Amino acid sequence: MNLDTKQPTKEPKEERGPRKLYASALELAPLVLFFIANGKWGIYVGTGTFIAATAVALPCYRWLEGRWPIMPLVGGFFVLVFGGLTIWLQDETFIKLKPTIVNCLFGAILGGGLLLFRRPLLKPLFGAAFQLTDTGWAKLTLRWALFFFVLAGVNEIFWRNFSTDTWIASKMFVSFPLTLVFAFFQIPLLKRHWDGDNNPFASEPEKQAGKDPAGGAEL
Repeated sequence: MNLDTKQPTKEPKEERGPRKLYASALELAPLVLFFIANGKWGIYVGTGTFIAATAVALPCYRWLEGRWPIMPLVGGFFVLVFGGLTIWLQDETFIKLKPTIVNCLFGAILGGGLLLFRRPLLKPLFGAAFQLTDTGWAKLTLRWALFFFVLAGVNEIFWRNFSTDTWIASKMFVSFPLTLVFAFFQIPLLKRHWDGDNNPFASEPEKQAGKDPAGGAEL
């Protein structure tokens, strides 16, 4: 008889890795298609392509991950609203404002939840992926809240001071790489505040020391 009925079934790493890669590609694909369509046919066709690609990508993400992605889902809603206004009113200002509004919204929700209610709202979003202490979740939530405001500022700089083509290129070659770099620099925080013995960010010597009773375990 299997007595471990309460333990969740973990997907093998060799299967989970490609699925995460595909999910990440789905998040980037609408932006890439937006970039290409704008270069060939202009901002309004590009916006229509962005809306259609987002509408296709979200259900595909749901199928791959088995859940609706909260942040891309919210972003997709604003793509539909502001993209629709852009095409309907033939005014590209709406689609340019969308990243500023979405990033400020994410920053305000994460920061407000932490400062006003002492709730790190990243935990219910990513608790299945990371096992962090309460302090770790609080620090990670605050950092991402501030970073969303940085992304909003970057968008404001580019759409107000540069051409439409340059603004769209900034999404691909500034904002997206900046997000990857920022996420990479959170690894030390994840490593320090990991709650459990199976720390995926620890080196092999550190993992061995954690298993060795005589290895000087942290008290």
